[in-house]
Amino acid sequence: MRHFPQSFEFSTLGGWVATRSGGHYATLYTHIDEFVESTRVVTPAGIMESRRLPGSGAGPSPDRMFIGSEGTLGIITEAWMRLQDRPKFRAGASIAFPDFMTGAKAVRAISQTGLYPANCRLLDPGEAANAGANQGEAAVMVLAFESADHPLEPWMKRALECCADFGGQVPEQPATTRTDQGAGESASSGQNENATHEGAAGAWRDAFLKAPYLRDAVVAMGMVSETFETAITWDRFEEFHTKLMAAARDAVRRICGQGTVTVRFTHAYPDGPAPYYTILAPGRRGSELEQWDEIKRVVSDALIDLGGTITHHHSVGRDHRPWYDRQRPDLFASALKAAKRALDPNAILNPGVLIDP
Repeated sequence: MRHFPQSFEFSTLGGWVATRSGGHYATLYTHIDEFVESTRVVTPAGIMESRRLPGSGAGPSPDRMFIGSEGTLGIITEAWMRLQDRPKFRAGASIAFPDFMTGAKAVRAISQTGLYPANCRLLDPGEAANAGANQGEAAVMVLAFESADHPLEPWMKRALECCADFGGQVPEQPATTRTDQGAGESASSGQNENATHEGAAGAWRDAFLKAPYLRDAVVAMGMVSETFETAITWDRFEEFHTKLMAAARDAVRRICGQGTVTVRFTHAYPDGPAPYYTILAPGRRGSELEQWDEIKRVVSDALIDLGGTITHHHSVGRDHRPWYDRQRPDLFASALKAAKRALDPNAILNPGVLIDP
């Protein structure tokens, strides 16, 4: 299916559907929604199963009602999913930019070309340094294409042209690989099978997979180490990002005395990016959770006031509930509560998540 959330080792298909999981692809197929063809859901009021269809225009989608319902309306017991052939062709490159905002313009250009790279993540200088992609002297774009059908040089060439248009330091020879399915062998332009994962791109991928484990270790050392993420349209991004970073840095200084706030794009759309922010600051022993809660309130208030979403792919749960209530239209809340009463009349399913019983 090629859907790999960071929690891949410990999460389930049903969990991905229930939480509208964000996964492997940075463009196009960003969320689990794109792969769901039908669902079977057990509710206290009975069983609901949708038809297996490639598409339908017959009213609101039953599947969409349960995708993202976070266990409040029913238990997803089966899901028919769209699959993709395992990639045979891969192409990857890392591109340095003088600053994050310049790189963001290149991401916007690529996202509006219709090339749809599998990976198009932009790291600010601090994020790049933390990932080992460089020493913090430049922003870095991690760019990759994959296909089960065709070589990717024309796609990569055009994407790198977009990067060069905005001052990106484009590699002379992007890494390309071909793995013949079932043969276990690869042929590449003088590169080995893992060519697309070497250099800055490989450093970022390694850091991404290890991040949850590293966070636990850092917290055990008495640090406040957490993240928040959102999405915003391109026309509002620069002002949004500037004000949100200012609010986050001010909160970190006031609450922790010092610390860093870094950012990267996890996903990119033709109409806007999904920026993902990381906070690392010294904590007070025994008060780390309270410190983070205070920072979380400040940044969440700011991103809602600035017009962003409380979460692009981290779901709502209980942590995001106060700001979800502010983001969600009131009439939709009433309709959701009515659905809850119809499907779960005794309010036994995940009470307090998304809506109050």
